[in-house]
Amino acid sequence: MDSPAAITPDTKDWTWVLARPCPACGLAAGTVPVDELADRLRATAGTWRGRLAAPDAAVRPAPATWAPLEYGAHVRDVLVLARTRLTALLAEDDPLFADWDQDATAVEGRYLELAPEAVADAVEQGAVVVGALLQQVADGRHGDPGAAWERPGRRAGGSVFTVASLARYVLHDLVHHEADVRLSGPGTPAAPR
Repeated sequence: MDSPAAITPDTKDWTWVLARPCPACGLAAGTVPVDELADRLRATAGTWRGRLAAPDAAVRPAPATWAPLEYGAHVRDVLVLARTRLTALLAEDDPLFADWDQDATAVEGRYLELAPEAVADAVEQGAVVVGALLQQVADGRHGDPGAAWERPGRRAGGSVFTVASLARYVLHDLVHHEADVRLSGPGTPAAPR
């Protein structure tokens, strides 16, 4: 298989989606009630199975646009990272998160060579695990839910996340990339990645 064209790295700081609705996908992530986060995350992850079952799941709609399979693998990796970071937030005081280069991960992970069904399975399983962590917070298994939702941590670049804001950020990622795939399908303009 020939190597796919390189995708322009995404260097935007997407934390703004916590403060205002995203015009591209329509989600107002910062307003999602904490007691809905686990269910919404699992429901959104469930949409990926159908997207990845399409016969053209590994076909890019344009050279500079990820194929549904690449978006799905990215979502899978976002959920793995979310599990790691949420676990740290709940176990440590103000953890510092290691940098994550999503574009390098995509290249190293050879996303277009993955089995779509395996990626769909991993997305659903990742959402189950992250959803369970969020449900534990809502159920008070990490102390007072109000305090647990506000436990802070930081990215190396200085962005501060809480359990609640990280969960909302991850939900946005899943919703946004599902919209990327839906909107770059046949007969629609490609959403560059």
